[in-house]
Amino acid sequence: MENGNIVQNGDVTEELDALIVGSGFGGIWLLYHLRKLGMKVKIYEGGQDLGGIWYHNCYPGARVDSDVPLYEFSLEEIWREWTWTERFPSWEELRQYFKFVDQKLDIKKDCQFNTWVTAAEFDKEKDQWVVTTKDGQVTRARYFLPCTGFAAKRYVPPFKGLETFAGECSHTAVWPQNGMELRDKKIGVIGTGASGVQVIQEVGPIAKHLTVFQRTPNLSLPMVQQKLDRQKQLDEKDQYPAIYKMRPTTFGGFHYDWVYKDLASASPEEREALFEKLWAAGGFQFWLANYHDILFKKDANDLCYDFWKRKVRARLNDPEVQEKLVYKAPNKAPHAFGTKRPCLEQRVYEVYNQPNVDLIDLQADPIVEIKPDGVQTASGFHELDVLVLATGFDSVTGGLTQIDIKGIDGQTLKSKWSEGTFTYLGMSTANFPNMFFLYGPQGPTAFCNGPTCAELQGNWIIRCIEHMRKENKTRINATVAAEDEWRKHVTELCDITLFPGTSSWYMGANIPGKPRESLNYAGGVPRYNRECNEKADNGYEGFVLDGEAGGLDMKEVQQVVAALA
Repeated sequence: MENGNIVQNGDVTEELDALIVGSGFGGIWLLYHLRKLGMKVKIYEGGQDLGGIWYHNCYPGARVDSDVPLYEFSLEEIWREWTWTERFPSWEELRQYFKFVDQKLDIKKDCQFNTWVTAAEFDKEKDQWVVTTKDGQVTRARYFLPCTGFAAKRYVPPFKGLETFAGECSHTAVWPQNGMELRDKKIGVIGTGASGVQVIQEVGPIAKHLTVFQRTPNLSLPMVQQKLDRQKQLDEKDQYPAIYKMRPTTFGGFHYDWVYKDLASASPEEREALFEKLWAAGGFQFWLANYHDILFKKDANDLCYDFWKRKVRARLNDPEVQEKLVYKAPNKAPHAFGTKRPCLEQRVYEVYNQPNVDLIDLQADPIVEIKPDGVQTASGFHELDVLVLATGFDSVTGGLTQIDIKGIDGQTLKSKWSEGTFTYLGMSTANFPNMFFLYGPQGPTAFCNGPTCAELQGNWIIRCIEHMRKENKTRINATVAAEDEWRKHVTELCDITLFPGTSSWYMGANIPGKPRESLNYAGGVPRYNRECNEKADNGYEGFVLDGEAGGLDMKEVQQVVAALA
């Protein structure tokens, strides 16, 4: 600061009503609707095209784990004509979808690609955010709207010798856009989360040899992929409004919901019949359309795990592999079922039956060092041509804290959240006025279908900004008391579940030194939506609204630009 003004190194290139970071579902939704309010809005996107995570996700087998038409916008001008070829679309088809979205909504005209936001600082004299990009561009905006998603910051453990590996090596989040030659190669995959499972089942059949390095078994569920008929989809379009109306009424924002009875109240025959039905249906239904107490009561959860165990063991030939993939210890689940995000698989367990596939249990045989030609574990050496790092993300908070965001007191967001995350309504944080984020910490996020969450939170933010403009206010700031209460509320909702007992990215436990806490709102989408709307209906309770809008002083901006030239 100098004489009360923020000093920037680069030129002020533009002044906006709102600047959005990220062109996934959330960013596009906000841009489309804020433009309709007559606002000057832009998206800054680090990738070269629309799609957010679906521009960057292009590793072998990458596809979404929510089925369609749930995983798409609820705007009729888009869904009325668009059809899919698969129930769970691949990254290639999702890119085509975003191209279609642009054709209908003309999104790209207000997008700036290959633009990485590195810093943002609130100018309390003007109630604006001063946003800086990697190339030094400086933009002012009344509202700063990061839509970075929950998996925007990749994580790579500090493996000794990783930089010495001489073969092809990539984290799944930054896979080469032109792909990588994998056929007849000796491939190693470290990690068995969602991207690891997808890579394993894709490359296993074509690799000369595949070595999987697993820390924790993944309790994967059957995807039950299906090819879709275009005409059948067109014939069913009249049902779509009801589907989209249902999404926000269910716990996870899907078109199915819990069975609202305790598992123990069902007979063994009734329970088995439901389990079989949900298993055959595929997707997340065995997780989120099951008896409502499976994530709250260990006895109920154990019965789900026992069913899962029977199904998976029947697909594995080798007893030793069965032990590694099914148990943490003999007859003991690796963790409570569903307290780590289940991955959806199509053939991953059959891959482990192949003679060219080895499974290394890193808890019993840890990685000692990565060498130029492979991986050394405690028990032996594994020669590799290609090393795939499916090692996950600094999830939920990392996409925000990797940007140098400074609030009204100069404190960075990273510093503020270093000992624990504090938000209000999972969309804002105290002392960072006029900043709203979606699909981030303490919202439904990882427990919710992505487009459902993006639209619900997006609508709330749009309504709030519209209210600010009507009331001629220039600053909205959550109070410390409100965010303290929200954090307490989110923690209490999580504490009555089985989630705290599992070390997962849901709890921030996958990143060394990260606070262990509930990063997601576990009360379900309907409750979350109701609570947020109640705050808005009560005059934006928990926020302080002030400042008087005086319009954009473009003459002053031009003078600053001229002075810096």
